[in-house]
Amino acid sequence: MIFGRRTPELPTPEEALKGRPEPQFDLPSHHTVLGNPLAGPYPRGLEVADFALGCFWGAERKFWQVPGVWTTLVGYQGGSTENPLYEEVCSGRTGHTEVVRVVFDPTSVSYTELLRVFWEAHDPTQGFRQGNDVGTQYRSAVYTHSPTQQAEAEASRDAYQKVLSAARYGAITTTVLPAETRPFWPAEPYHQQYLDRNVDGYCGIGGTGVACPIGIAKAEAPGEG
Repeated sequence: MIFGRRTPELPTPEEALKGRPEPQFDLPSHHTVLGNPLAGPYPRGLEVADFALGCFWGAERKFWQVPGVWTTLVGYQGGSTENPLYEEVCSGRTGHTEVVRVVFDPTSVSYTELLRVFWEAHDPTQGFRQGNDVGTQYRSAVYTHSPTQQAEAEASRDAYQKVLSAARYGAITTTVLPAETRPFWPAEPYHQQYLDRNVDGYCGIGGTGVACPIGIAKAEAPGEG
């Protein structure tokens, strides 16, 4: 609940907590499963994708298990507060959602395949919640790093909406927005690869059981073709 409202609602930039100019912690140097550095700059040829699909503990595990993914890290994105802390994000007063940053080798795994993992790993029709996890920080979102990613994400959303509707699900509430003006703020060290270090830890990730038709998710970016 935010500011006494009965349902979750995003704060305006004016309402959001102000944050701070510097991070309050240092990230671990390497991924506990994949062994590669968490923070950039990343090796030439790798690409970055950002996905929000509920509690980032289970969401991150979904992606580090994908062959071709080089590293993953969790954080906060889509809000107004600089360098937010977990408790601030959970208060609903920063506007951020919990995000997994996926660094991948496009010669081994396509962005479209990562989109399939994203759509099938959660229910994108739930608004400000995933299952029993309720709050604006659990909303579904894709933050894109190129016009091509934007076009492919929008096309996959439209394709998945068709099969979800046929399965009697409601409208997809996922936002697809450029990452350029929506900074990614890494989460605290204890959140990184949480389910590797806490094998019996909480995982609230669960999909609809409806397959995403990735074969028709390909789209041309503006100016291509």
